[in-house]
Amino acid sequence: MFFCMTLQPQRMRGGNSLPVERIKTILLIQFGDIGDVVYSFPCARALKETMPEAKLVFAVRQKAAGLIEGCQWADEVIAVDGTPHGGVWGTLRSQWRFWRAVWRYRFDLAIDLRTGTRGAILAFLSGASFRLAPYALDGTLWRNRLFTHLVMPSGKQQQFIVEHYLETLAPYGIHTESLLPEINVSPKQLAEADGLLAAYGLEGRNKMVAIQPFSLWSYKEWRKEKMAALIRQVHEEYGVPVLLVGGPDERERAKEIAALAGKGVFNLVGKTSIALLPALLQKCCFFIGVDSAGLHIAAAVGTPTIGLYGPSAFATWAPRGERHLVVHKDFSCVPCNRKGCGNSQISRCMEELGVEEVFSVVRKQLIG
Repeated sequence: MFFCMTLQPQRMRGGNSLPVERIKTILLIQFGDIGDVVYSFPCARALKETMPEAKLVFAVRQKAAGLIEGCQWADEVIAVDGTPHGGVWGTLRSQWRFWRAVWRYRFDLAIDLRTGTRGAILAFLSGASFRLAPYALDGTLWRNRLFTHLVMPSGKQQQFIVEHYLETLAPYGIHTESLLPEINVSPKQLAEADGLLAAYGLEGRNKMVAIQPFSLWSYKEWRKEKMAALIRQVHEEYGVPVLLVGGPDERERAKEIAALAGKGVFNLVGKTSIALLPALLQKCCFFIGVDSAGLHIAAAVGTPTIGLYGPSAFATWAPRGERHLVVHKDFSCVPCNRKGCGNSQISRCMEELGVEEVFSVVRKQLIG
């Protein structure tokens, strides 16, 4: 279950309103993974549509900072790096520079979209007079005391994650009509993607398929042999180049898949920054991937997607819309939201997902 309780949204503290007419600077905190950041863009849109003159600053983890370039509703980004710098004194100096930069903004409103403690501390120490967040139900109640305004989550089952994030804003009249994340790609980024493709002899190709086989969590992944077989089938039947994409830490595993797949696959894993990846995916005719960052980025730039889902809740996390399809086993336990069967890190629903089951959906995308 996504939440453990079913409660109606309500203001827990802070009265019935926020003085939006007085708010000039907003800190929007999202310390989740890259997919969480993408799904937070509609919140940025809602804030700017309600307070168009206010400066909006996104706070994200360092690895996601490059994505904010593509968020048209964000004015600036604060990147939070959790790694130590040069021992104790180096870390202290780094921390002092960070907080001095934060305080220069003189934030009026800080919003933490999650219920963790790091975001709560940043919101509190930001100096913002108004601090808004979802009410934490997980026992870290001291965290709740750092906010001036709290909203109880609805606890709806299988709720789309964008709707969940927007629940925190809605009681204060902060809305948007669009629930779909959008990432803008600049001409400069498109030119850079063209240069990367040219290096692989793919300049001018308008039919390419991107595949991201990897996730942060192994229990969400498909076997490399099956992924390689899918790549071969796509290339042999349709003659389109297949681009493998992923992060630098996944290079060695990508080499194994590329070797098993044979001709027609181009290994671009680790070759793109997070800022460049949206431009590359926008140039593809569709994207195939497990529940991972690439899937959400591809959808946000308008590329049709096929998501391979197992234990994670696809109703919550899969891209919305007719151009985005989901493949999953029809097991009664799916989705279980566990880290593999019995928390074993191995998911039977992914292990038993067949190549032909996925390829039948690929045909729909390519023929459509």
